[in-house]
Amino acid sequence: MNLNEFERTNYSGLYISKEAHPEFGKKYIARFQYDKKRYVKVLGYAKRDNLSRKDAVDLMQAFKDSIVSKTEETNALKEEKLVVKDNEALKQLQEENEFLKSILGDYKKLNSQVLTEGVQKIYDLEALKKYQIELIKLQDWLEKENKRMIILFEGRDASGKGGAIRRITRYMNNKHYRIVALGKPTETQKNQWFLQRYITHFPTGGEIVLFDRSWYNRAMVEPIFGFCTPEEHEIFMEDIVNFEQDLVRQGMILIKLYFSVSKEEQKRRFDRRIHDPLRQWKFSEVDMQAQDLWDEFSEKKYEMLRRTTSRSAPWHIVRSDDKHLARLEAMKIILNSVDYDGRNYSLDFEANEDINISVQRELLQMRKTKDY
Repeated sequence: MNLNEFERTNYSGLYISKEAHPEFGKKYIARFQYDKKRYVKVLGYAKRDNLSRKDAVDLMQAFKDSIVSKTEETNALKEEKLVVKDNEALKQLQEENEFLKSILGDYKKLNSQVLTEGVQKIYDLEALKKYQIELIKLQDWLEKENKRMIILFEGRDASGKGGAIRRITRYMNNKHYRIVALGKPTETQKNQWFLQRYITHFPTGGEIVLFDRSWYNRAMVEPIFGFCTPEEHEIFMEDIVNFEQDLVRQGMILIKLYFSVSKEEQKRRFDRRIHDPLRQWKFSEVDMQAQDLWDEFSEKKYEMLRRTTSRSAPWHIVRSDDKHLARLEAMKIILNSVDYDGRNYSLDFEANEDINISVQRELLQMRKTKDY
C-alpha cells in the first residue's frame, strides 16, 4: 500500500485515497506505528457509505485503542510468563545447589584445585568403566580358549605405567592375572641367562601377566647406569626380536606398551612427589638423575624402538602427559589385540592419534626434538 496514492488529512494517521480505483476507491485508511510495529487498516468509503471524516477519525481511534490495548495485554502476559519462568529457574538452581552441597559437604575447607581434580577423577573413572567391562570379557575369553597373554609396560620414570596397570586390572579376576615388577637380580640370577628370571613368571593357559618394566631394562636403564656391559647390551638388542617372534609363534599374545612422557611433565610429577608426603615414597635416587640423564635415556629409547619393533611384536607408543587419555588408549590397544567374544561394538575402539601413535611417528618426533 503506497501512501503516494492517498491524501493526508488534518488528523494524524488518517488518509484518504486520491483515486476511485478498484482496490481503494476513495477509502479512508488508518496508518500508525506502535511498539516498533506498523499497523494499517481500511476504514471505509468516503462517499458511497457517507463516511464522514469525523466517523473515520472515531474508527481510526477505536482501531488504535484496540491495538494498544491488545499489545499491552500481550506484553503483560509475556512479563508474567517470564516471571514464572524466572521463578522456576531460580527454584531449580536452589535445588541443584542444595543437592551439590549435600554431596560435597564442607567443600569450602578444601583447596579448590584438589576439589576440581577429585571431581574430574570421578568422570574419568566412569569413562573407563565401559572398557574395563570389556577387559573382563577379554579375560573370560582367554580362560575359555586357554590362551596366554603378556603385556609389557615400559617408559621413563613417572610416565604413568603403574597407574595404568592399576586401572586395567581393577575389576579383573585376580585368579587369572599377575603383576610382575622385578627388583635387582640376585647373585644367582646375575649368572643365569638374562631372560631366565623373566621366563619363570610367564603365564600359563588362560592367564595374563603384566610386567611393570620388563626385559627391556637391558635396552635402556642397565647400560646407562653401568648394570651391564656394552657387549651384553648389544647381544640383547640382537637377540630379543627373534626371542619375541618365537613367543608369538608358539601362541603367546605379546603386547608392548611404551608410555612416552615429556621432559616438562616428568619434572612436574617429580616435584609433586617431593612435596607431597603421600607420594614421597615413590621418589628414588634414580628419579633424581632422570632429568639430568634425559638425553642419554632419549638415545637409548630411540635405539630400542628402532631396533626392537617388529611385525609380530610391535611397540605401541602411548603419549602419557594426560594420564586418563593414556590409560584409555592402553585399554583400547589391549582390547584390539584379540577378537574376543561379546565385544560391545557401540564403544569407540578407534585409536586417538594424538595419544596412541606409531613408532615411526615417535622416532620422527625424536629426530626433531628430545622432549619425549
